[in-house]
Amino acid sequence: MPKLSDRVGTFTDSVIRRMTRISDAYDAINLSQGFPDFNPPKPLMDALAQVAYKGPHQYPVTFGAPNFREALAKKVSKTLGRVPDPETEIVVTCGGTEAMMSAVMAVCNPGDKILVFSPFYENYGADAILSGAEPIFIPLVPPTYDFDLSLIEDGFKNGAKAIIICNPSNPCGKVFTREELTAIGELALKYDAFIITDEVYEHLVYEPYTHVSAASLPGLYDNVITCNSLSKTYSITGWRLGYLIAPEPVAEAAKKVHDFLTVGAPSPLQEAALVGLGFPDSYYEGLRELYTEKRKIFLDGLDSIGLRHNVPQGTYFVMVDISDFLELPQFKGITDLEFCEWMIREIGVAAVPGSSFFREEVNNLIRLHFARENSTLEEVIRRLSRMTEMLKG
Repeated sequence: MPKLSDRVGTFTDSVIRRMTRISDAYDAINLSQGFPDFNPPKPLMDALAQVAYKGPHQYPVTFGAPNFREALAKKVSKTLGRVPDPETEIVVTCGGTEAMMSAVMAVCNPGDKILVFSPFYENYGADAILSGAEPIFIPLVPPTYDFDLSLIEDGFKNGAKAIIICNPSNPCGKVFTREELTAIGELALKYDAFIITDEVYEHLVYEPYTHVSAASLPGLYDNVITCNSLSKTYSITGWRLGYLIAPEPVAEAAKKVHDFLTVGAPSPLQEAALVGLGFPDSYYEGLRELYTEKRKIFLDGLDSIGLRHNVPQGTYFVMVDISDFLELPQFKGITDLEFCEWMIREIGVAAVPGSSFFREEVNNLIRLHFARENSTLEEVIRRLSRMTEMLKG
């Protein structure tokens, strides 16, 4: 067999999706891959049923159906503080994943450096590698996940072309403040660099924290590429509807990448999702209240059985510390991946090993999520309590 590319040997398959496959094999409760076990809003399902017969069913305009882009422009204007031009500044993609890939490939040449916070959503490393860029990792330090701004400046001084900011951050739930984003933005302007933001969890932010879009900050719009998706906001992760917003020259470059990656996002799903983009503010307030309740149920449950964890400011992810278990004789020397596999087999709960998110050597953290029915979360706590009984000797 001829030799494969060197590129594909530099990263693994998705650990998150791998844990889902193992979870399915053991019929465990899947708290690894972040998708809900409840239905999308009924108006979206009703719209999808109608579109099944009315269409459209053929190719859309490659960078998004016009009515979908117009609805997006109106919806995002509230967070951007301006209405992006739906013809020249919006690219509809196959999920936020493709939006990020298109953004990185649009601005980075092979050999360019790109700054990535660690812990990071695993796709970002692969995005950099696939586009030929070199990731430089900036630590977000547990348990508060703060960062050293001077390390970002050092990266830009050394020629970094862009920085990726996941806000709110997957996996640690950090919400970047206006002051933090402003400081990063000032450095991006000083060193003529891009900020690529992943804002898919923008509506899952818990009081007293608030989401700020970097592109809305004074003077930053021309340096920011905003990537987002409908997946988390409307509980439609399988619809694969994402988008990026950027100044016209950047959006035009991203359109070219997107066109040859996927041609276009599914036209019937764009049509059905229009109803969601028109939801009133009360929908997003209700969504935050829904997940605030789930966060409380889950974190209170973890506390009640003695599992140590962070308190996410946003997203629906929780980092749990398994250090105490790794001190037990039966777990001596095992990796966090092996511990997660044991959890699936013996406890019936699937998590993601923290090492898949960190550039640093981390073996004592796992990621769980709480995008589940309340009854499911209660069952998870019951199962995890069997695990914590082991700590009592």
